[in-house]
Amino acid sequence: MTDMRAIEISEPGGPEVLRPVTRGRPEPAAGQVVIEVAYAGVNRPDALQRAGNYAPPPGASDLPGLEASGTVVAVGDGVDWPRVGDAVCALLPGGGYAEYVATPAAHCLPVPDGMGLKEAACLPETFFTVWTNVFDRGGLQASERFLVHGGSSGIGTTAIQLARHFGARVFATAGSAEKCAACTRLGAERAINYRDEDFVEVLRAEGGANLILDMVGGDYIPRNVKALADDGRLVQIAFLQGPKAELNFAQLMVRRLTITGSTLRPQSDLAKARIAEALRTHVWPLLEAGRVAPVMDSEFPLDEAAAAHARMESSDHIGKIVLKVRD
Repeated sequence: MTDMRAIEISEPGGPEVLRPVTRGRPEPAAGQVVIEVAYAGVNRPDALQRAGNYAPPPGASDLPGLEASGTVVAVGDGVDWPRVGDAVCALLPGGGYAEYVATPAAHCLPVPDGMGLKEAACLPETFFTVWTNVFDRGGLQASERFLVHGGSSGIGTTAIQLARHFGARVFATAGSAEKCAACTRLGAERAINYRDEDFVEVLRAEGGANLILDMVGGDYIPRNVKALADDGRLVQIAFLQGPKAELNFAQLMVRRLTITGSTLRPQSDLAKARIAEALRTHVWPLLEAGRVAPVMDSEFPLDEAAAAHARMESSDHIGKIVLKVRD
C-alpha cells in the first residue's frame, strides 16, 4: 500500500485542529472506485465533523470531505462504470481531504462537458442536497413561490438556479447588499437582506411561500411557518442557530402545513445512487448547456484546509470553497 497526503482532525475543535498527515492509500471494495483527487469541496458538514458534532457513518473514512473531483485509478469487483482513467466528480462518505479516496461507483457522475475539475468538485454535495430536498422531498412545482435562506451559500446559489430553471418564483435571504445582488443575478426575483427587512412580511405580501428551504433553524422555524402559504412546505436541512424552537402546532393543522427535512450523509448507498441517477438525467444536461453552473468563491491548497474552514465559518463567502489537492 502506498502513502498519500491527507488532512485529519487531530481532536474536536476549531479550524486549527486540521493538520496534514500521511496515510495509507485506500483500496476499492466491491462496488467501489478509488479516485485520484484533484479538488475537494469544503462544506458546512465538514466543520460540524471537525467540531465533533457530525460523526462519519459506520465504515466511512474519519477524514473530512464529502465531495471531490478527479480521475478514477482503481475499480472494485462488480463495477461497470466508471472505468480507470475516467474523469468524475463524486459524493463521498468521507475522506475527500486526501490525494486518494474510495467511494461507491454509483455515487460518481461524469465531469460535465466543458467544465473543469475545480468546478466539478463543487457539484455533488450541494446538487445532491438541493435535488432531494427541494424537488423530491419538497415537491417544488413551476409557478410556486420558493424561499431559500442563505441564498449566497453553496446550497443557496444552487437552489436559486435550479428552482428558477424549473419555473418557480424564487426569493432568497442574505446578509449584505453584495450577497443580495449575487442572488438576483442568479435568478432570484427578490433578495431580502435579513439585516434590514423581515422575510415574513415580504413573503406574506406575495401570498406566502409554497416551499421554504431552511438551514438556519432556531427562531427562524416559527417565522418560517408564518411565512408559508396555506398547504405550504418547510424543508429543514441544517440548524446554524440551533434545533429548538417554540411552535404553535395548531397552525399546521388549520393551514395544512408540512414540516420535513433530511440529512444526506446517513442515507443508504441505494438512496444516494438514485439521487445521482436523477441528477444525471435532469440536471447534468443543464450544466453541460451552461444554463446552470456552480458559483465559485475561493481556492486553497490542501495543506491550508484550516484557512478554508475559517473562510467558510466567517460567512463572508459567496458560493463554494475548494481545496486544490493536485496540479
